[in-house]
Amino acid sequence: MDIKEIYKKSGALLEGHFLLSSGKHSRYYLQSAKVLENPELSQKLAMALAKKIQQNGIDIDTVCSPAIGGLLAGYELARALGVRFIFTERKNGQMSLRRGFEVEPSEKILICEDIITTGGSAMEAAAEIEKRGARVVAFAALANRGICADIESRTKAKPECKLPKDKPLFVLENFDFPIFEPDECPMCKEGSPPVKPGSRGN
Repeated sequence: MDIKEIYKKSGALLEGHFLLSSGKHSRYYLQSAKVLENPELSQKLAMALAKKIQQNGIDIDTVCSPAIGGLLAGYELARALGVRFIFTERKNGQMSLRRGFEVEPSEKILICEDIITTGGSAMEAAAEIEKRGARVVAFAALANRGICADIESRTKAKPECKLPKDKPLFVLENFDFPIFEPDECPMCKEGSPPVKPGSRGN
């Protein structure tokens, strides 16, 4: 599948001046919700991602996603893998496992996002899972912003990447767009105000 073309046709590859969840700015934004609003397409993408994971022999008991952005991708991936799905969510600013979800000490967890930028939210979810005794064995996402290195990448992770080097990241596509610190952003210097899309914005 041509993932970049899928994002374009779905209206999920936006161009403008965006404030990312990491606090950095970009001319481009990936709105995976526009891709995932199509159930049939979501299933196909999840099956392709599951195939990559299975081909690498990663044993997984449960998929966990940080709410809200990772929920659809994580649920479909869990279904494709035939495993349980749970999610973490923020309570008073802290990522928490709620709604009666529990994990076992021997449970092997994959953290799934729709998009990985620096991996900050994924790591918050991973910390909550491991605090409760389970083991995070891998990370996955439909798209990767090019800061973290996936298992097939020939480039190294950038310093901003928060994911651990000893656990694999599986993605369907890398979108390596330029990302700027606010004080170095060319769009800001042109007088353009940033927009914060996605689950934490509009």
